[in-house]
Amino acid sequence: MIARDDEEKRSKIWRIVTAVSTILIIVGVILLLMKLFMTNPLEGNWADEDGSFYMSIMKNGSMVITIPEEERENSGVDMDMRYTLDKEEKTITITADESGFGKIADKTDGQFTEEEVRRALSTVMTTFDYSVDQEQLTLTEREYGEQLILIKE
Repeated sequence: MIARDDEEKRSKIWRIVTAVSTILIIVGVILLLMKLFMTNPLEGNWADEDGSFYMSIMKNGSMVITIPEEERENSGVDMDMRYTLDKEEKTITITADESGFGKIADKTDGQFTEEEVRRALSTVMTTFDYSVDQEQLTLTEREYGEQLILIKE
C-alpha cells in the first residue's frame, strides 16, 4: 500500500504518525487538566429546589439572581450581584450593590418595594460553604448552617 516494499519510507511514516498522535494526546491531557483545575465549578444556571429564585453564575465574578413573579410565568425581578469564590476553602461570598435595590424596586412599577427585594435576597447575601454533587449545588451558610439546595438547569 504505502511505500510498498520500502521499509525506510514505512518507518518514516510510522514515526510521523506516532509523533502526531503523541502531540494530540498531550494537548488533550493539558486541556482536560486545565478544565478540571482552572474552571469555576459553580458556573451556570441554578434553580432553588422550591422555585423561589434562580441564580445565573458567570465566570467574571458576577451573577444574576431572579425572583419570579407568581402571576406571570417566565418573568421576574433580576438583581445583579457579585461573588467571590475561594476554591481552596470551598466558599462563595455573595454581595449586592446597595443602590441596586432601589433600582429594582423602580423597575417593577410598585410590585416590589425596596425592602421586599432586600428581604427576598437576604438569604443569599452571605458567605456559604459550597458542595457540587453532579447536578446539585448545596450552599451551607457558614454562621448558622442553613442550607440552600439548587438544581442545575
